[in-house]
Amino acid sequence: MNVVIEGLRKRFGETAALDGLDLEVRAGTVHGLLGPNGAGKSTTVRILATLARPDGGRAEVAGHDVVREAALVRTRIGLVGQHTAVDEVLTGRRNLVMFGRLAHLSRRAARRRADELLDSFGLAEAADRPAGTYSGGMRRRLDLAAGMLLAPEVLFLDEPTTGLDPRARAEVWRTVRDLAGSGTTVLLTTQYLEEADRLADAVSVIDHGRVIASGTPDDLKAELGGDRLDVVIADPGDLAAASAAVERAAGARPDADEDALRVSVPVTDRVAALSETLRALEDARVAVADIGVRRPTLDEVFLRLTDRSEKPEEALR
Repeated sequence: MNVVIEGLRKRFGETAALDGLDLEVRAGTVHGLLGPNGAGKSTTVRILATLARPDGGRAEVAGHDVVREAALVRTRIGLVGQHTAVDEVLTGRRNLVMFGRLAHLSRRAARRRADELLDSFGLAEAADRPAGTYSGGMRRRLDLAAGMLLAPEVLFLDEPTTGLDPRARAEVWRTVRDLAGSGTTVLLTTQYLEEADRLADAVSVIDHGRVIASGTPDDLKAELGGDRLDVVIADPGDLAAASAAVERAAGARPDADEDALRVSVPVTDRVAALSETLRALEDARVAVADIGVRRPTLDEVFLRLTDRSEKPEEALR
């Protein structure tokens, strides 16, 4: 494990930001840390990056204790915060050289490393343009490159795509996947559920300063009951008949949404459920506007888990 946290606690006055947090992150993976505002995500990253000290518990990064061996931890990590840190007046190349010198690289080593990163992050052609002329995605990639100057074992990304448009976000996602593919361990905090679904090998949901669920995105989705069959009807007057037909076909009581004219039910056998439901709806003479089988979204998982965390005994573990 490249990150190990046991019973981590941190208070700010009367507020418990972290309340016995436990977390493990496997080497060479992208691990998503999800949670609502104030859940403790950024506090966790600050402690792991040695920018804050915990009040209790312990944490190790790359095999080193974040309190007793903070200096060693700093040599093994990179950190990209929520806000882009590049100087928009300097060129991309000069930005990286400056950050390299601040990291105590020699001038020659800083220039060599800057050239390597500009090439690997797809910024070589724009290297001598002021960073202020870069698109949002390019500036964020430059920021990621700065975080990789010392080739860290572990990279902390604290909401790296906040404020980016979909195209720029996709550029950053591609870069993060490449980093993990090269062996870097990435701990990603995000409020974009699609981002975690697309990037993370594993996800931990944090609320009220503790982890309330962990697993792969598919594992967490499966906790909601697997696939769901959705039927959208054409005539509002058919909602009751559609619900009865779906219940007969699926063998489970469906949920009916009058506003969306949708009937939804959990299913196990996707193909059989779809064909049986179509037959039942046809027999009941219900006009169907749309029908399909889908997996629960990570958004649904997140909402269910953070709602249950108000009652810890009901949270998924």
